[in-house]
Amino acid sequence: MPSPNEGGAPGKPGAAPKPSPVVFAVANQKGGVGKTTTSVNLAASFAAAERRTLLVDCDPQGNASSGVGVRRGSFELSLYDVMIGRATLKEAVVATEVPLLDVVPATQDLVAAELELVDADDRAVRLRHALRPHLDGYAFVVLDCPPSLGLLTLNALTAAHRVLVPLQCEYYALEGLTHLMATIDRVRSAFNPELTVEGVVLTMFDGRNSLTHQVADEVKAHFRVFDAIIPRNVKLSEAPSHGKPALLYDAQSKGAQGYLSLAREILDGPPAAADPKKRQRGDAAQAEPQAEPSPPPTTGARARDARPRS
Repeated sequence: MPSPNEGGAPGKPGAAPKPSPVVFAVANQKGGVGKTTTSVNLAASFAAAERRTLLVDCDPQGNASSGVGVRRGSFELSLYDVMIGRATLKEAVVATEVPLLDVVPATQDLVAAELELVDADDRAVRLRHALRPHLDGYAFVVLDCPPSLGLLTLNALTAAHRVLVPLQCEYYALEGLTHLMATIDRVRSAFNPELTVEGVVLTMFDGRNSLTHQVADEVKAHFRVFDAIIPRNVKLSEAPSHGKPALLYDAQSKGAQGYLSLAREILDGPPAAADPKKRQRGDAAQAEPQAEPSPPPTTGARARDARPRS
């Protein structure tokens, strides 16, 4: 995985090489597990850590776009125009009110891209070709995938370096995880051999429910599960209606703190001592034992005071 740390100034003797941006696909074919919430708030947390970040809305519903305050009608170009070759990625980028966070918005037109590209020879790699060469200046890219395993998700997985899997601790969500991993295996074999699973993020976590703990334990037996847990939190639900990530809406909320902890965990990297027997299909797996999570950062009234420590 390319290093997320900032390098030295190019051209100076002894300067560290400029790191390559890391592209994350936030994917799960099951709806309602917190993909868009995770994409928006993780991207905002990276930006709060002073890493310039690009959020790419790959879902025709456009919820990631509105979640960072970019409403329909406020932009001319979208990911649809990029996918069909009508515009470059840089032309479709829109700045947000979060410093260091940009977004490539989506509209319902993106549904048409799946139909228009169905006979194209490069239909599976359109996003990769449009995205990868034009990421100068970004440390992270977060792709918000739709709740399906169709062409748009395929393009996101082909363009990504790592997959982040939000998982609600329910039986059906656990069942769908097997199908997602099989799809990732196929994408890795056919289009993107460097693709790996960064880890599973437990979302909408309710510690009072025994099934929640049973599902969490089952997932931890096979995959790397982040120490950062995203609880059920009303502020996370309210923030999108205000067009803000939770970090701007209420930086002290448990939801915002959960995503700040997740961003810090990713910035710190996976635990050094990982048991290779716990790796599933070559994916990043649960480390044994995992270190205790560090306490959440202190936050003040301003969101930029709440930065995950790298």
